[in-house]
Amino acid sequence: MDTRHITYFMAVFNHLHFTKAAEELGISQPTLSQQIRLLEAEVGMPLFDRIGKKVVATEAGSLLYQYGMKMLQAERDAKNAMKELLSEKRGTVRLAVLPSDLDFQLVPLFVEFKTLYPETNLKAYSNIFVREEVLSHKVDLGIGLRGPADKRLVQIPLGSEPYELFVHSESDLAQKSEVTLEELTQHALVMYPKGYLGRDLVDDVCKEQGVELDTAMEVGSASSLLQLVEAGIGATIQPRGLLKQHSTWPNIVSIPIAEPAPVRHLELIYYADRFVSKAQQQLSEWLIDFFKSRTN
Repeated sequence: MDTRHITYFMAVFNHLHFTKAAEELGISQPTLSQQIRLLEAEVGMPLFDRIGKKVVATEAGSLLYQYGMKMLQAERDAKNAMKELLSEKRGTVRLAVLPSDLDFQLVPLFVEFKTLYPETNLKAYSNIFVREEVLSHKVDLGIGLRGPADKRLVQIPLGSEPYELFVHSESDLAQKSEVTLEELTQHALVMYPKGYLGRDLVDDVCKEQGVELDTAMEVGSASSLLQLVEAGIGATIQPRGLLKQHSTWPNIVSIPIAEPAPVRHLELIYYADRFVSKAQQQLSEWLIDFFKSRTN
């Protein structure tokens, strides 16, 4: 069983469509079908059921997919390790970060990283499903909300950060030293759409208190939310550090929310049994220092 056959299998598994998988791989559909039949002969059982025009993975196919990801990742790790022997500063580091943090917070750190590792390709993605991206080997590192312990992952706590109310400096709320969630039901809010981690975290705390917030507008970007606040459209509830890291919003002030206030608990995660390059290790250390200094 070689990695070429596994690559073919993974493409079919992801698409559940032989023609689309063949197009992705750059081979003909008959060739792909033949290679899958050879793999099925090798493992001694069918990997896909072909029901009319539909392709469905069998139990054996689902099992092989789990090990196939590990096999392909092991091959990538071996190649990366060999590259690092040639040059300590080559390679690629893939990072998934929650949207609000990637919008503003990390650009100076990325600049410093690129200065130290000019030949390393850093790819930073905005994603609300950070843990899933790490577990599927789509990224090397992730910064997300703390989740349950998982033996497949290295999980490093990055501290906790309360949410505060961001309002225009001319708002009636701007002079208050503290606001309650109940008070906010009387004010227009601009928020992330439901389903975003930050929004769901706030809604969960509100639900526990029997409070339901009304939104005047919902957008999926932290930058857009702050622009709406500055334009006087409404207030927003965001992590405290989002505003304190930047002086580009002089007309926005943040107000603490009375207990029980929403609080987010962050963690850095990466796969436990995979190769970690020196560049990735350096970036991890900087991210840990950055977020701990911001949240504690």
